[in-house]
Amino acid sequence: MTFTIQAIQLLRSTLAEYAVLVKLRLTLLVVFSSVFGYLLGADVMQGSVLLLVITGGLFVTFAANSMNQVLEKDYDRLMTRTQNRPLVTGTISVPAAVLFSGLSCLVGVVALAAINMWAALLGMISFLLYAFVYTPLKRIHPVAVLVGAIPGAMPVVIGWVSGSGILAQEGLLLFSLQFFWQFPHFWAIAWLGHEDYSRAGFRMLPEPTGSPTRETARQSLIYASMLILLPFLFFGFGNTGWLGLAMLLLLGIHYTRAGFAFYQKLDDGSARRLLYASFLYLPLALIALFVDQWIIG
Repeated sequence: MTFTIQAIQLLRSTLAEYAVLVKLRLTLLVVFSSVFGYLLGADVMQGSVLLLVITGGLFVTFAANSMNQVLEKDYDRLMTRTQNRPLVTGTISVPAAVLFSGLSCLVGVVALAAINMWAALLGMISFLLYAFVYTPLKRIHPVAVLVGAIPGAMPVVIGWVSGSGILAQEGLLLFSLQFFWQFPHFWAIAWLGHEDYSRAGFRMLPEPTGSPTRETARQSLIYASMLILLPFLFFGFGNTGWLGLAMLLLLGIHYTRAGFAFYQKLDDGSARRLLYASFLYLPLALIALFVDQWIIG
């Protein structure tokens, strides 16, 4: 009995450590985007394909996030917010994390390949860009945020091609929506965590000096405002109706207002409110498009 309890406790502890390794909450947001991309791309929902989308999204993201932590282990120990990650504390070894990442990538890509080759190709590109381009580039140049926004916007497209079988116009519009959304989101995080990032040598803000200035807020405002213009393309190309247009416009205006307040005040409070606005925008935007297409018709 005692052995069984100890085994259960060890299993729970191990699973908790791997949840940190794969950044489980971030991974779930990625899968959320993939699922709604699939629902928007599919004419008829197939449970088996949806299961493969979820499996592929989970495991490719597990692979990318764990490899990211392998490559940043020595820098994570320098930052307050990451100094207790399992590779830093040694609760998971580097070889174990590398093996886990490789196996996760294999499982994820095979699951996506079972849907179609577009999904598998985009999943593999996402993994390679995030782990081996974005991750090292963060210490070299702020353009890393732009590079990272590409795999960051890929999940919704992977979902779309899984449902439609082709890389078409609406998939590219969905990519653009998630691509533009990311910049204010990440720059708000980088503004709030600037000192921590600086200790590790990460250059996450768009200024040449790497210090937080009005340029961060200006560019955040520009990218947020793109989400006011983008809904008209969805509507104009027939990829959403009046409800989708109205909801996307309202969400884009709310996001842009938060960006403008950040531009005016340049303080942590306004950066935090911009971050909260970003958390609100993406799930509600995808739900609005889904409701317009599947329920309103």
